[in-house]
Amino acid sequence: MTAPTRVLVCDDQALIRTGFTTIIDAQPDMEVVGECGDGRAAVELAGRLRPDVVVMDVRMPVLDGIEATRLLAGAGVAEPVKVLVVTTFNLDEYVYEALRAGASGFLLKDAPPGQLLHGIRTVATGAALLAPEVTRQLVGRYAARIRPADDTDGESPLTPRELEVLRLIADGRSNSEIAAHLVISQETVKTYVSRILTKLDLRDRVQAVVYAYRRGLVT
Repeated sequence: MTAPTRVLVCDDQALIRTGFTTIIDAQPDMEVVGECGDGRAAVELAGRLRPDVVVMDVRMPVLDGIEATRLLAGAGVAEPVKVLVVTTFNLDEYVYEALRAGASGFLLKDAPPGQLLHGIRTVATGAALLAPEVTRQLVGRYAARIRPADDTDGESPLTPRELEVLRLIADGRSNSEIAAHLVISQETVKTYVSRILTKLDLRDRVQAVVYAYRRGLVT
């Protein structure tokens, strides 16, 4: 029998923490192993409890969710923890920063419980969770301003077809939508996505989206 997904809930509002915990603990394939109200506590608890997924708020006291995410899942972290950011605003630049910091995805706090559970399960498998309609607004709005000039230097290791798939990923398209657009099978799309992540040394689709915008491949 597969062990339940271990979840750490971090939000500075006790009512929201309680709500998330109740929803998650009601699932046979999940368990909340801890909860806290600030990013510093999240980092400390994650080190002790080793959760599979941290459900992380963005705006919190002591240490915000962005810095906590960077410490838990950022580049150079020896044993990164998967982080699912949950925020109030779908156009909050802090969410974009959280994705850059290493988060595996994000949801809005007003999403129905089923989306929260789906998000946790998705992130726990190592996949990324991006809401397409939010991605186009959020990343598109802030990436151009944040992208360093030297990110556009050098040639891409991707083939023209792989670049085309990467642009569609950055546009928030799902595998099925990419397959329909390019008139290829979903299995072929999965192969392209895997090659893109491997060639660019990226963890997941979230990092691929950020890469595409920071390299100027999407405007």
